[in-house]
Amino acid sequence: MKHFLLFYDTAADYLERRPFYRAAHLAYAQAAVERGELILGGALADPPDRAVLLFRAKSDAIARKFAESDPYVLNGLVTAWQVREWITVVGPEAVVQPA
Repeated sequence: MKHFLLFYDTAADYLERRPFYRAAHLAYAQAAVERGELILGGALADPPDRAVLLFRAKSDAIARKFAESDPYVLNGLVTAWQVREWITVVGPEAVVQPA
């Protein structure tokens, strides 16, 4: 298994529009947590212009599929997204253990 970070860029009016889609987004995210795919996720603060979600999977396909169907993406609260592999080496959940 590998770790992948999903980065979201949020719309300028994200905070104003978020309440309309928050319940659907959180339910969608919680389902990914229950499947063991999504480990952590949340918005960055000051300014709230981005969000980061951490996935554990064999490939980046899980994170990409998540983004493609996320209510925030589908309704324009997210203006761009990117998935990057994160090579973790420190901590109990690290994928690569240092020699």
